[in-house]
Amino acid sequence: TPFNFPAMIPLWKMAGALACGNAMILKPSERVPTTALMLAELLQEAWLPDGVLQVINCDKESVDALLDNETIQAVAFVGSTPIAQYIYARASANGKRAQCFGGAKNHMIIMPDADMDKAAAALVGASMGAAGERCMAISVAVPVGDETADALIERLVPRIEALKVGPYTAGDDVDYGPLITSAAKDRVEGLIDSGVAQGATLVTDGRGLSLQGYENGYFVAPTLFDNVTPDMDIYTTEIFGPVL
Repeated sequence: TPFNFPAMIPLWKMAGALACGNAMILKPSERVPTTALMLAELLQEAWLPDGVLQVINCDKESVDALLDNETIQAVAFVGSTPIAQYIYARASANGKRAQCFGGAKNHMIIMPDADMDKAAAALVGASMGAAGERCMAISVAVPVGDETADALIERLVPRIEALKVGPYTAGDDVDYGPLITSAAKDRVEGLIDSGVAQGATLVTDGRGLSLQGYENGYFVAPTLFDNVTPDMDIYTTEIFGPVL
């Protein structure tokens, strides 16, 4: 579905490395190991020679061994800013090329002559898809002018309120599922609290969602803020949740 891209970053990294004739080790997050293994199986079916791509599910100790290994000449990373800085520093110190992407806020600018229905549809998918746990999620919309902002909000709200949140096992009518951990849920809801406390307008509130039969699930409903200023925590911090 357009809401789920769990393989986007691995495919992005794999395509360039393999097409340029390199062997590659793919180390996914230990919290989501399965997708990388499925991709490796698909590449085996596509006759990629054994050993050209290897998948390692491991912890920090093994990652450090990769960063220190003389055979590995380049490292690419996507994740949080502190880990990106750590990997860049260690890889560089060992003479490796390093490409590290840390936390970010991806913006969409909406001009006054934009098709507001298309803009709203794109924003909902880009901000709420995969529960917002995507490095390329659009987390900030920048409408040009108050009239544009009002028109966009008017179209966003019914689309956001119509989203169905639930376990992915419930079927194709679920738009997105839970966050990855309890800590992630607490962090996202804490940032929503911060946005309210710092004066942003909370248009739709995703806190406190409880689903029957899944009361202990890590679900956060789609959340929309308006009137956000660049000094607020919800603007300066990558939320990594279904918050626009």
